[in-house]
Amino acid sequence: MTARAARQSSSAVAPRTEPPRYRMRDLCDQTGLERQTIHFYIQEGLLPEGTKTGRNTAFYGEEHLERLFVIKRLKDERFLPLRAIRAVLGGKAQGFSKEQRALLSEVKLRLASGPGTRPLAATVAELCDARELASEAKVPLSDVDELAAAGLLHGERRGGALFVRRDAAWIVTAWAELQRAGLDRSRGFTPRDLAMLDDAVTDLFAKERDLFFDRFSHLSPSEIAGALERALPVLNDVLSRLHTDKVKDTFAAFADARPRPVRRAAEPAKSARASHPLSRVRRSPC
Repeated sequence: MTARAARQSSSAVAPRTEPPRYRMRDLCDQTGLERQTIHFYIQEGLLPEGTKTGRNTAFYGEEHLERLFVIKRLKDERFLPLRAIRAVLGGKAQGFSKEQRALLSEVKLRLASGPGTRPLAATVAELCDARELASEAKVPLSDVDELAAAGLLHGERRGGALFVRRDAAWIVTAWAELQRAGLDRSRGFTPRDLAMLDDAVTDLFAKERDLFFDRFSHLSPSEIAGALERALPVLNDVLSRLHTDKVKDTFAAFADARPRPVRRAAEPAKSARASHPLSRVRRSPC
């Protein structure tokens, strides 16, 4: 039996679930998180509730522990806020299944070995001083703060100074270029307006993620990594062209609706004799 067939066969069997065996203090001991923090994640929908066995007693399973490690890693290594973590994990408390997590881990290893896809598999993010980014892009530091507040820059504050991820510096440059293009504060535009694009991409990615698992789950990690490496640039180009086409179509619609000047009907031509100056002279009879 091939590896692919084995995966398909095993996927048809319902996975065995272990009974929850962790108490809240066990989750705290193993993750280093405080009880209040874990309860907050449950309230925010990032973590499913435990199995209650009493008024103030609940047990948690391996899926709770694994998800807490994922949240902690995304916060500590990728500096993602909870809003971004919720988008990455699908906005559902249950998150990815054990099989999906294993598949993603294997695909990540393949992506990390390719020069074109290595950045996709980066784990630890490099931080830089927000003042440095503001100086390079020639924008006020307050603009960088506003981009961070809108969720477009991720990082942390150290001693009152903001440090953001270096790989997200391009958004500061993009905002500076938009201002030079005329989309500036004098016309009512602010860095927070870019959050509209982030929201649209987040919704789109949620659909892409579900489609990914629906169509690719039977493929090997190497096949999936290869498909992503080839398809991602094409998809990015399609998004850019679709956006441009929407603008073109909008202007085309307005151009077609523009009222056209009404032409008057041509008057009948007068006879040459009637139009001659001498024709108006009264002649005497012979």
